[in-house]
Amino acid sequence: MTNAGIVELGRHADYTRPQPFAGPDHPMRLLTRATAFGDPWTDQDAARVAQVFDDLAPSWSTDHVDPLKAAPLLDAIDRGGVPTSGRWIELGSGTGAGCRALDGRVDEHISFDLSFQMLAHAPDRVPRVQADSSQLPLADDTADVVLMINMLLFPGEVDRILRPDGAVVWINTLGDQTPIHLPPGDVAEALPGDWAGCSAHAGTGFWVVLRRFAAD
Repeated sequence: MTNAGIVELGRHADYTRPQPFAGPDHPMRLLTRATAFGDPWTDQDAARVAQVFDDLAPSWSTDHVDPLKAAPLLDAIDRGGVPTSGRWIELGSGTGAGCRALDGRVDEHISFDLSFQMLAHAPDRVPRVQADSSQLPLADDTADVVLMINMLLFPGEVDRILRPDGAVVWINTLGDQTPIHLPPGDVAEALPGDWAGCSAHAGTGFWVVLRRFAAD
């Protein structure tokens, strides 16, 4: 598991440094790293995370959907070369921040989340599926883009559902202050095989777009 290079682009003009929020010892930070790098994801983990986000769902759209948080996704499309055609699979879609930002921009968008209540508070203009992203109800090679905004990384499933020439879009809307956080290099390292891409800061966060790297 290696990364073949991530090009860091200049910061978007709207970039605003996030306020301190979640440090390296935050429980979700620890869980994110453990899950990405091979620690078992248990039924107890799934139940605990689902309960946390079910409880947060009623206020999530009000507190966590705004232009600064949408900015990394829009910049990734603009400067990261992410295709808007094809099928976008969004994992950990929550109450639909990604859906709102992508509205009318992509051909097909399907949202997956572990939390039923998060999905219940999301817009109904795209298909919403309650599922554990460690075991997705999807065939192999079914996604042109896998989008994760402040989402746990299950590397094997992302690799399995992504088409050979597809793109992974990883976004932390509060940068390194995001509770569910991995820096770009660690995302590439956690994914099976060799990956290359680009990254930049926008809004209050950052994005990275990765594709499988094939040596000449």
